[in-house]
Amino acid sequence: MKKRKDTAPQCSVDYGFQRIGGKHKGRILWHLGEGLLRYGQLRKAVTGITPKMLTQALRELEDDGLITRQEYIELPPRVEYQLTACGRELIPFIKLLSDWAEKEMIRQNIPRMHVDKKCGSDIPGATADTSVASLSVA
Repeated sequence: MKKRKDTAPQCSVDYGFQRIGGKHKGRILWHLGEGLLRYGQLRKAVTGITPKMLTQALRELEDDGLITRQEYIELPPRVEYQLTACGRELIPFIKLLSDWAEKEMIRQNIPRMHVDKKCGSDIPGATADTSVASLSVA
């Protein structure tokens, strides 16, 4: 994460959402929670995003210290991404947010994507009733 020059107090909620905010960052983090992925695998997994926006989101997540990028100088070029320890800490919270959003979407009769790992709805050992304290961070 880039260091801030000003030292004015900041709301921790705002700070948290600044780091993971954006239309696709949550899903990128979720998919990387399953393990190391190559760029092409992420491009296929995170639907509805252009390659340019995916690259931008990945750069921002890397700058924020939530993911690491490993580039291999070979033909064809290979780039791999994985969560940092800090990024892994977010996975249980993304799961809880997903569970809450799913309940709200049902309540408001909003169409949902098919529920599967790609949408961020399945962490082993986690349920909608799982508390933050009981989720383990890998």
